[in-house]
Amino acid sequence: MRLENKVAFVTGAGMGIGRAIALKLAQEGAKVVATDIAEETCRGVVGEIESAGGTGLALQCDVSNGAQIDNAIQKTVAEFGRLDILVNNAGITSFKPILELSEEEWDRTMNINLKGQFLCAQAAAKQMVKNEWGRIINIASISYGGCGIAFPQVAHYTASKGGVVALTQALAVELSSQGITCNVICPGIIDTEMTKSIREGDQLQQLLGRIPKGRTGRPEDIAHLVVYLASEQSDYMTGASLVVDGGWLTT
Repeated sequence: MRLENKVAFVTGAGMGIGRAIALKLAQEGAKVVATDIAEETCRGVVGEIESAGGTGLALQCDVSNGAQIDNAIQKTVAEFGRLDILVNNAGITSFKPILELSEEEWDRTMNINLKGQFLCAQAAAKQMVKNEWGRIINIASISYGGCGIAFPQVAHYTASKGGVVALTQALAVELSSQGITCNVICPGIIDTEMTKSIREGDQLQQLLGRIPKGRTGRPEDIAHLVVYLASEQSDYMTGASLVVDGGWLTT
C-alpha cells in the first residue's frame, strides 16, 4: 500500500499497458481515475478495481483536446479532492513508409502522443503544486532516437516519442522546485494490441533474437516500475529515462 490516499490519473487506461498500470496503482492503495477516448473501455477496468476493494472512476478523455483534459482533471478533483499522480500512457501508432506518410497522419500522431502528454502534464501540475507534491510519469518507447532505436515505417511515432523524452526533461527542470518529479519509461516490445502485428510469425523470432531476456515484455513489467516512480521511494529521481526492453539496447 505504498500509494495509500494518493489520487492517480491514467490516460489510455482502457487496455494494454494502461490497464495494467491502473490496476497496479489501485492495488497499492491509490484512488485511480481511468481515462480513455472511449469511456466504456475504462468501465471494466474500474469494475476490476472496485471488485478488489479499491476506488476508481472512469472518464472519457481525448488527450489531444485541451478542454476535455481540463474537464477530466476538474472532475477528478471534485470527486477526490486532489491529484497526486499522472501517468501519460495514451498513444497511437500506424505503419507507413515515410514517402507515403500523410500530413494528417503525422499531425494526429503528434497531437495524441506528444501534445497530449504536454497538455495533461500542464493541467495536472496545476493541481499538484497546491500540495507541493506530485509525480508525472510519461510513457515513451525505445523508438525515441538518440540512444534508442529508430524503426522503419514509424517516423511519426519515433519523432513523437523522442519529443516525450525531451519534454520530460524540461518538465523535471521546471517542476522540481514545486515538489513534482517527472520521469519517462521507454518500453521495448510489450504484449499489447498495438504490437500484435509485429509479434506474429517469423518477425517475432527475429525480434526475440535481439532480446537477451528471450521474451517480449508484459504490461505488468511497466506497471511495476510506474508504482515505484509514483511512490516516495523515487523522490530523488527526476528527469530520468528508464528503458524496460529485456536488454534489447545492450545488444
